Amino acid sequence: METITPPTSPAVPASCAGIPAAAACLRAGGLAVFPTETVYGLGAIYNNLPALARIFEIKNRPRFDPLIVHIADLAQMAGLAAAIPPAALALAEKFWPGPLTLVLPKRDCVPDLATAGMPSVALRMPRHPLALELIESAGAPLAAPSANRFGGISPTTAAAARAELGAAVEIYLDGGPCVVGLESTVLSLLEPAPVLLRPGGITLEAIARVAGGVRLPAGDAERRRLSPGGLPRHYAPATPLRLWQPPDPPPDAGRAALLTPLPVPGTEAFAQAEILAPDGDLAAAAADLFAALRRLDAAGWPCLYAVLAPEEGLGRAINDRLRRAAAPGRSAPADARG
Repeated sequence: METITPPTSPAVPASCAGIPAAAACLRAGGLAVFPTETVYGLGAIYNNLPALARIFEIKNRPRFDPLIVHIADLAQMAGLAAAIPPAALALAEKFWPGPLTLVLPKRDCVPDLATAGMPSVALRMPRHPLALELIESAGAPLAAPSANRFGGISPTTAAAARAELGAAVEIYLDGGPCVVGLESTVLSLLEPAPVLLRPGGITLEAIARVAGGVRLPAGDAERRRLSPGGLPRHYAPATPLRLWQPPDPPPDAGRAALLTPLPVPGTEAFAQAEILAPDGDLAAAAADLFAALRRLDAAGWPCLYAVLAPEEGLGRAINDRLRRAAAPGRSAPADARG
């Protein structure tokens, strides 16, 4: 296992001396953890079947959950997508590089393992310079889910990714903390009307201004069928997480921790409270969400509580992650829903 830190400022790395080694590792069939503006990704060459299989094995990720393929330019998009509607080009021009994933019909060169057997592929162009340089140096797009065990909290630092995956991955590229901190927005363009499959770093309102009307999925089945990271329970800490609506604190507040995007009444009743954006900046709240969940998860409280943000803009993406982290499942009891 090798960790490579860029020689320049980790906040805005211009290049990384470890890129050639990481690219060579990928071309040889290995895996590399690399930074994006959203979260750290676990990457492999998109059509290397043994390497893709290792991603699913290391993450314990079900094969029915498709991967996002990361590209460095529009030529790679054309090489992977069988059809590119005008809305896709307009959205790419406006938001790429950036935290927007477009689901498009796939070409035969994209293996079924990367797309969960579906005839579509999820594509995005990351905004982090190290990610783009790595894709270009590797000479091929990279299939890359988040660099953590499946269903857990996504990593926003190289240290968090390394703590999750350890020596199972050959190379870690350290590009500093992720500036967006939430996974990309996933938008399906398989039908005339775009479908928002997962809210993320690009808001529904911003997409609608470019693409016109955007509809929400008809139900969980449509979202899970088309979108990476679309399962009802995801992004979850090991500590049970419940949703709480202020102002009346829950009975066990004195033995629990609270995570809230914005200031709310009643926080003083909790044993520990993290307010992600005391000044109301939801972009700052989104950037720190997963790191804060990790901090509270490691604090040893028997229970965590979370407050939802206003259901608009980035608040929609924050709430999506909190609702799914609090959904009943493997690590939270059935009563952990809000």
